[in-house]
Amino acid sequence: MRKSEPGSASRVGERLIGALLFTSGALSIVATVGIVVVLLTESLGFFAEVSPVEFLAGTRWSPDLVPRSFGILPLVNGTLLVAAGAALIALPVGLATAIYLSEFASIRTKRTVKPALEILAGIPTVVYGYFAVVLVTPVLRTLFPGVGVFNAASAAIVVGIMILPMVSSLSEDALSAVPGSLREAAYGVGATRFEVATRIVVPAGLPGIAASFILAISRAIAETIVVTLAAGATPGMTLDLLQSVQTMTAYIVQVSLGDAPSGSIEYRTLFAVGLLLFLITLALNLLSQRMTTRFRESFR
Repeated sequence: MRKSEPGSASRVGERLIGALLFTSGALSIVATVGIVVVLLTESLGFFAEVSPVEFLAGTRWSPDLVPRSFGILPLVNGTLLVAAGAALIALPVGLATAIYLSEFASIRTKRTVKPALEILAGIPTVVYGYFAVVLVTPVLRTLFPGVGVFNAASAAIVVGIMILPMVSSLSEDALSAVPGSLREAAYGVGATRFEVATRIVVPAGLPGIAASFILAISRAIAETIVVTLAAGATPGMTLDLLQSVQTMTAYIVQVSLGDAPSGSIEYRTLFAVGLLLFLITLALNLLSQRMTTRFRESFR
């Protein structure tokens, strides 16, 4: 009997692993295409009854009350208001943390602090939501007596805390990837540690930092549970963080509870809003990927 070649078993295993990886990738693509097809199909039914101009430029969102209005801008306003408030908290604090961990912290401190920060990313978002309602909102109402139970500030603060690990971790990775030769050259001409960090390392790692910012903002825009519990359900055009607002994701949750009959115009608003949210997050992710690619190419 002829013995099999020594490498035949390993080649078969490699083929099986390759087939498994290809199948996993193909399933991801099929799932994404399926989601896009469903969104487009249902959205086309919505836009057959509602003008895209009214949807994108209207300033009143009232799909359930007569007279009905389908202007998406109040929901976009609420979404961007919460995301902007979260960015004001997470971006500077996250970048400062990344600079400290990359340039000033000892190895022992870095090994302790960075995993501790990343634990925040593993906390379920529903816990963050109840944290906003139970702790953050009462504090805000104590400081500002006119604040309601639901407000954008509470949601923005908690979402900012939630995306902080993403900013700090990704920014620290970008700063750590800056070649040490740049630091050594700066020290060689008499630069201080602070000057090296702020004038050499941060500008060199700026594309990677920008990518982390964009990903974090994309995460804030797509957040659902926190804004549903803390921000409220009052769509409106306002820049006041102390007022109740409704975001696109919170409205999707509201419609998904089953109050709107399937096939109705109210039901199809779910897919129209979801399609716009998908396009916004897709654009942000593509921009982040481009920034990351530029960062990698700059150090090849």
